Amino acid sequence: MEKNKLVIILFGPPGSGKGTQAKLLAGKFGLEYFGSGEELRQRQKIGDFTGKKLKEVMDRGEWAPELVIIKIWLDRLEEFKKKRKFNGIVYDGGPRQMLEAQLFDMALKWYEWHENVKVIFVNISKSESINRLTKRRQCKKCGRLIPWIGEFKKLKKCDKCGGKLITRSDDKQKAIKKRLQEFKNKTIPTINYYKKQGRLITINGEQPIENVFRDILKTLK
Repeated sequence: MEKNKLVIILFGPPGSGKGTQAKLLAGKFGLEYFGSGEELRQRQKIGDFTGKKLKEVMDRGEWAPELVIIKIWLDRLEEFKKKRKFNGIVYDGGPRQMLEAQLFDMALKWYEWHENVKVIFVNISKSESINRLTKRRQCKKCGRLIPWIGEFKKLKKCDKCGGKLITRSDDKQKAIKKRLQEFKNKTIPTINYYKKQGRLITINGEQPIENVFRDILKTLK
């Protein structure tokens, strides 16, 4: 049993900055990063039936079905298991629906990583979510997401590769409202699933990035 492996599941409304926090945590603890949104966008690029349909679905602000995301993360967990140097995983976006959460719990037990799991909810208001999403940008060259917060607002080009910054197709008003409604209808019950088990840690996401990270580290200690 690999009891020392750390698994961090990060939840948050669209635009909460959970992706930024996930990558900070991955760097801090040497964890493997899994971002459901990024994985799904990468899956689109394959160009087969599923890839093309995923693009259509996500461009409308709809979620990928459970069977697609479950297949993707099961394949990734198997890859992680093969690694010699493996400290754990940070899951950006978490299992978004109840079935995903239940199956992810089963998967963690199967791979023997269920002894040290932290579930964190980075919470922001609906109005803050809409404001951030309509203004955030993405690098056309490397895909880096640039949040609309703090010093990032001043960027004219990607701070990593110098690429052009664009607005994502799934960050338009109509798609955003649909994503928020999906979050309320489907992910909030999933978050409550962890809350009822006494496993949920809630963090105020309406703070500077470094303060959110500080509060998360406090809970992990």
